[in-house]
Amino acid sequence: MLAKDDTAMNDRERSASSDEFVEVRTPNLILRVIWFLLIGWWLTGILSVAAWALNATIIGLPLGLWVINRLPLAATLRPASSQYRLEDGVLRSGIEQHPFVLRAIYFVLVGWWLSGLWMVVAYALLLTIVGMPAAFWMYGRIGAVTTLYRT
Repeated sequence: MLAKDDTAMNDRERSASSDEFVEVRTPNLILRVIWFLLIGWWLTGILSVAAWALNATIIGLPLGLWVINRLPLAATLRPASSQYRLEDGVLRSGIEQHPFVLRAIYFVLVGWWLSGLWMVVAYALLLTIVGMPAAFWMYGRIGAVTTLYRT
């Protein structure tokens, strides 16, 4: 019976020491196109304005950043992050982030105004057929422009 407990402990130690990566599958391309044509194009504009307005207030800042990091999901049903790692039984983002202090300083000095300009340009491109690829690329990087958030 003691040997069984040692084996269980070794399994736990092994699983805790090695991180498992989990991939998130995106929805079907046809579904994503239909979503964008019916809902995504106008929902993204509304959420962009709301997120930037929330970022202008200290109280609304956490919610505004949360919305910004999910703008690609609102536009085209693309998940905010497609890779996660299982660490000690907790699902975490698969990409390491910059230090919080660096991200906070960047947001205060550059991110708040650059993200507003970035979203205006991205939405203007989104409304044109020729500019859509660039708009999707820009919306995919809005978290990095705002707070150096890595996806």
